[in-house]
Amino acid sequence: MSIADFDIVIQPGWQDSSAEHWQSRWQLAWPDAVRVAHGNWDTPELPRWLDGLDAALAACRKPALVVAHSLGCVTVAHHVRRGGRPIAGALLVAPADVERSGVPAALAGFAPIPAAALPFPAILVASDDDPYCPLDRAEALAGAWRTDLVRIGKAGHINAASGLGDWAQGRVLLELLARTVGGAGPARSGKIR
Repeated sequence: MSIADFDIVIQPGWQDSSAEHWQSRWQLAWPDAVRVAHGNWDTPELPRWLDGLDAALAACRKPALVVAHSLGCVTVAHHVRRGGRPIAGALLVAPADVERSGVPAALAGFAPIPAAALPFPAILVASDDDPYCPLDRAEALAGAWRTDLVRIGKAGHINAASGLGDWAQGRVLLELLARTVGGAGPARSGKIR
């Protein structure tokens, strides 16, 4: 299977993804992609975010691959805990550690982060110098969620400020995820590095 066999659901993080963010660039490249709508990106409320993700998944006609960034990754974990609509696979990029000290008050409602294994193939992408999720915490989340982990070196929060442009490496990972969901990729072993 390839990306074309899936609907792509884009789940941005806190304050949305700007036009320069790789998520927004991917959305332009895939006009059929569904971008989650929450109403208020600056004051996130977990129930509204879960409803927004569920509505985006309901709009899909094919199995859905979710492309989540930051707080969006945590939203996916909560979606699973709540028993929301099915997800075929997820690319979880730079999860926000909403349990860290000094977390903005606006994000506190997303803690604690669910620690149950995700019931679908997923790749968690982490940066060695992410200010919002230290590498050891990203590794712990990957272990708890039973996702493969990909470290991409020093890339900050893997957002527009990271200067990744269209982030070709991320597209390769999404294609790998599509093949994994289709049974032609590596097993969910945590061995991707």
